[in-house]
Amino acid sequence: MGLILPDAAWRHREGLAALAAALGAESGEARFVGGAVRDTLLGLDVADVDIATRHPPEEVLARLRAAAIRAVPTGLAHGTITAVLPDGPVEVTTLRRDVATDGRHAEVAFTDDWREDAARRDFTMNALYADPVTGRIDDYFGGLADLTAGRVRFIGSALQRIAEDHLRILRFFRFHARFGTAIDAEGLDACTARANDLMALSRERIASELLKLLVAPGAVAVIALMVERGILAAVLPEIDRAGADRLAALAAREAAAGITADPIRRLAALVPPAAAEPVGARLKLSNAHRKRLIAATAGSGDEGPHALAYRHGVEGAVDRLLLAGGDPAPILGWTPPRLPIGGGALVARGLGRGPDVAAALRAVETRWIAEGFPDDQRVAVIADEIAGVVNGRDARSIANAASDSSGRA
Repeated sequence: MGLILPDAAWRHREGLAALAAALGAESGEARFVGGAVRDTLLGLDVADVDIATRHPPEEVLARLRAAAIRAVPTGLAHGTITAVLPDGPVEVTTLRRDVATDGRHAEVAFTDDWREDAARRDFTMNALYADPVTGRIDDYFGGLADLTAGRVRFIGSALQRIAEDHLRILRFFRFHARFGTAIDAEGLDACTARANDLMALSRERIASELLKLLVAPGAVAVIALMVERGILAAVLPEIDRAGADRLAALAAREAAAGITADPIRRLAALVPPAAAEPVGARLKLSNAHRKRLIAATAGSGDEGPHALAYRHGVEGAVDRLLLAGGDPAPILGWTPPRLPIGGGALVARGLGRGPDVAAALRAVETRWIAEGFPDDQRVAVIADEIAGVVNGRDARSIANAASDSSGRA
C-alpha cells in the first residue's frame, strides 16, 4: 500500500475530521500537504496544518458554510481559504499551477491535477501529500528519499524554481539549517549564481526568513557557508566572516548556559555593533526589535549582571552578557526589585522639591544598586547620608556621595 502517515496529536484536533469530510476526503478530493506531513514523518511537533483540494475556491466556501465551519477568504485569488477550527486555523488551498511569475509574485490557474500542484512547490520534502482518511502518502518527486537523506532539493530545475520566487534562495538555506545533513550541490550552486536576485525582494521578507534561519539547529554552519558563497552580500554586506565567527561563539555560550537561541540576539552577533541601527532599519524590524538589536551590541560595561538587569531588564542584560562573553547565570529567573524609596521620603528629610530631590534620588539608587539591592532599613540609612550632603552643595557632590560605597551588584 505504500507509506502511511503516522498518527499524531494534530490529526485529532477538534473539527479537523469534519473539515476533511466537508471537503470530500472520503472520495479523494482533499489531502494534507506540506509541513504537517513532512514534520510528522520526522517525528516533530506540527504547528500549522494545510489541506489541498481539487475544489475551486467558491465551492470550498460553499462546502464549509454548509458544514457550519467558519471560512475566511484570506487569499481567494490564489485559492486559499482559512477554515477557523476550535484548535486553530487550517489553510485550505485549491490545487494550482503557475501561469506567470516575476520572482516576487505568481499568477496562478486552478487545476485538479495533484502532480501539477506538486510541481509548483519549492522542495521535494514540501511536496508530500497524505490522505486524511487512509493516511496514504503521495510523493511525486522523491521527497521521501530526500527527507530520509536529509537533503533539501528543489523540484525540477533549481534555477527555474529560484526565478519563480527569489525568496527560495533563503528558504533553501533555512530548510537545510533545519533538516539538512548533506547539502544538495545543484541547489547550492544555483543559489550562489542567483544571489543578487535577493535585491528584488522586500526587506521584510528577507528579515522574516533570516530570523527563522538564525535559530535553526544548523544555523552556525549554514551562515558560515552563506558568507563563504556571498549569498547575503548584495542585501546585507555588513555580514562577513567575523560576524559568522561571533555567531558561532554566541551559539556556544547559549548552549553552555542552557539558554534558548533568540533571533534578534543572534542577529546582533552577526552584524558589527556600528551596523546594528542601519541594519535594523533596512530590514524594517519592529521598533522593539530595533531597540533590542542596538542595545544588545552596547556591551556589558563594568556593571555586574544584577545591576545590568536592573537597568536594562533581564532579557537585555542576558543579550549583552552573552554577546560580551559574560555569565548570565546569576540573573536567569531573577526579578529585579523596585527602589524602595521615593522623592517624598527625601523631601521629608529636608530636601527642597525639584532638582535636589531628583539628583538625590538618583544618588540613592546608585548606592542601592552598588550595595546589591539591600533592604528598606539600609536604604533609609543611605537616604539619610545622601540627604545630609545635599543642602548647599552641587550635583557633583551628590554624585560623589553616591559613590562612597563599594561592591558590584
